[in-house]
Amino acid sequence: MISCTDFILAYNEFFKFLHERYGKKAVIDFWNYLSDKYLTDLRKLVKKHGIKGCWIYWSKTLNEEAANFTMELIEEKNQFKITMHHCPSKSRLLKTKHIEPYHDYCKHCDVLYRRILEPLGFEYTIDLSKSNKARCKIVVRQK
Repeated sequence: MISCTDFILAYNEFFKFLHERYGKKAVIDFWNYLSDKYLTDLRKLVKKHGIKGCWIYWSKTLNEEAANFTMELIEEKNQFKITMHHCPSKSRLLKTKHIEPYHDYCKHCDVLYRRILEPLGFEYTIDLSKSNKARCKIVVRQK
């Protein structure tokens, strides 16, 4: 089976192509399409388990991606956090000398997951201030 990380460089180049040819809105439209079409597992898990559905979903996906992360589930506060210590996707882009990372590459996580979680009654925040070091932080709270 081909790992999802094998497609990182292609995703990056496709985001750049869309942006250059059709503008930023086309990139965001594509991310919205991906969210709607392929994140049904996250939606189902959160509908069934509430905030714990985030834990279940990301426990699987982040381990599949071989990310270095810490997750916290604070059920009494209806809060879930991911601290990404080393994102394999962004790290791969930063290490690949012949490819320039798409300037908004990390924002796909914001668009994909916000689109799922906010309509289900959750507040979604993401701190991308350290994305140039392949690090970020996501916090999901019940509204």
